[in-house]
Amino acid sequence: MTDPDADFAAYFAGQVSAVRRIAYALCGDWHTADDLVQVTFIKLYPRWRRVRDGSVDAYVRRILVNAYLSHVRKHRREKAVAEVPDMPAPQADTHEDLSQALRRLPAQQRAVVVLRHLEDLSIADVAEMLHLAEGTVKSQSARGIAALRTAMSRSAQPKEL
Repeated sequence: MTDPDADFAAYFAGQVSAVRRIAYALCGDWHTADDLVQVTFIKLYPRWRRVRDGSVDAYVRRILVNAYLSHVRKHRREKAVAEVPDMPAPQADTHEDLSQALRRLPAQQRAVVVLRHLEDLSIADVAEMLHLAEGTVKSQSARGIAALRTAMSRSAQPKEL
């Protein structure tokens, strides 16, 4: 018989980077991503013995997305900065970074786009994970991709003087 703690430690070591990448794609901030990963594995550990072998990854993604959505609800308007700027930052003429465009999407839409297109999950899997109808996943995904395209094309256009 194998030791559950050793199994959990091995799973953690093998998956922490992938879970961190998903967390960053969701929130766009490495510090918050680290916090979300920590919450995810803390919530997974007490349930480790009951989670089926084939569904561990899906269960971890569900915990992560729920932790992210909970974080967004709690910190909806909070934005910490080191120094308050005197005036708005000038708009750069370079292409907008995809992670910046992702951050502008609403939280649920961002979760759908990340799970569908970054994690390559099926519509049915995303719908089950987020407790949404498949049609909602399709529409949120389409709207999210359209918003990303618009943001990326706007940043590629030269600014008029």
